[in-house]
Amino acid sequence: MKRTELRTLSLRSLWHGLMRDGAAGDRIVPPTGFTAQLTLFSAGAMAFLAVFALALSLATGRLADRWASELAGSVTVRVSAPGDEQAALAQTTLRILETTPGAGQPRLLPPDEVAGLLAPWFGPDMPVDALPVPALIDLPVTGRDFDAQGLRLRLEAEAPGAVLDDHTEWRRPLVSAANRLRLLGVISLVLIAAASASMITLAAKAALAANGQVIRVLRLIGARDITIATAFVRRFTKRAALGAAVGTLCGMAGIAMLPPMDAAGGFLTGLGFQGWGWLVPLLIPVTAAVVGFLATRWAALKMLGAVR
Repeated sequence: MKRTELRTLSLRSLWHGLMRDGAAGDRIVPPTGFTAQLTLFSAGAMAFLAVFALALSLATGRLADRWASELAGSVTVRVSAPGDEQAALAQTTLRILETTPGAGQPRLLPPDEVAGLLAPWFGPDMPVDALPVPALIDLPVTGRDFDAQGLRLRLEAEAPGAVLDDHTEWRRPLVSAANRLRLLGVISLVLIAAASASMITLAAKAALAANGQVIRVLRLIGARDITIATAFVRRFTKRAALGAAVGTLCGMAGIAMLPPMDAAGGFLTGLGFQGWGWLVPLLIPVTAAVVGFLATRWAALKMLGAVR
């Protein structure tokens, strides 16, 4: 047997041995260098940002639901009348509200509570008693048969000066703003996934270009492009999953260290995860592995097909 044939058989045996062992097959991909660092860093950074984008999306969803339920759970009746007529009109309004279907027990707000509501605008030392402040009645909504429009017409007919406020003007912009924030969180997650795929694709192409001579030798001994690509895909998928796992854990630790909503004065609006929601970020490393697999496979097959 000629020396060339022996060399070819030896190379073929070595190749098949490498590909039977997945870990050994990965040796054609450089385990160190800027491609490994780039993949690990980009996957970790994007996963870290994805945790906060996911927390924002979930928190704004809870915020929209809470605002909608709280504002829709009660209505306010404002009673305005000159002088001593206001007290009598308030009692008449209370009797009307007590017989309203779908409504709970109405409550007339005491003067000190009304003064507390006006304190942020007028200050605590403002003599509210000297102002023509209307009487406020809080009416909880307890049933689906509550008809706000019908009650508004009834108040206009039986208690002129009593105005029903169902918080529609306040509720609609608040809920709309929260829903838009949730949409921005979802868009951020999509952009993060696209950026991760781009970075992993660039790293895979750089690794393929750096191993051009090895790839040519493997082709000479009969290796197919799909087989060569598999080695690169396996290594870069592992890197993406590892980097994303570290970034996810760091992001979850950062979310856990945020102050609670009460301590933050409501400013953070409960940003974070609650209950089973802490399991949702664990899907980020899995998603990163899938993105890494698809991006590397596409880049490897495309580049190998272009280089012959």
